[in-house]
Amino acid sequence: MLSLLQIVYLILDVLWFIVLVHVVLSWLINFQVLNLRQPIVAQIWDGLNRLLEPIYSRIRAFLPDMGGIDLSPLVLLLAIYALRIVIQNNLHALV
Repeated sequence: MLSLLQIVYLILDVLWFIVLVHVVLSWLINFQVLNLRQPIVAQIWDGLNRLLEPIYSRIRAFLPDMGGIDLSPLVLLLAIYALRIVIQNNLHALV
């Protein structure tokens, strides 16, 4: 049981990193620091969108319309952090 919780904790850490990279990359693209005409940037952006858009769309279904502000990454990061707290508390209970 302990090993499974550690694996889930690791997956949540990787997802946390991927969401942060997606947010930073979106800022860099919107502020025209990076250009989507560059092949490597376009490939990374497309891959991250394909990975995270199914999660974001489910979160957006519950959020009210904010007029162009997308809070789904923030909600996802909060959910990941909450799950990490629950797992960490259960890891200490198992040890």
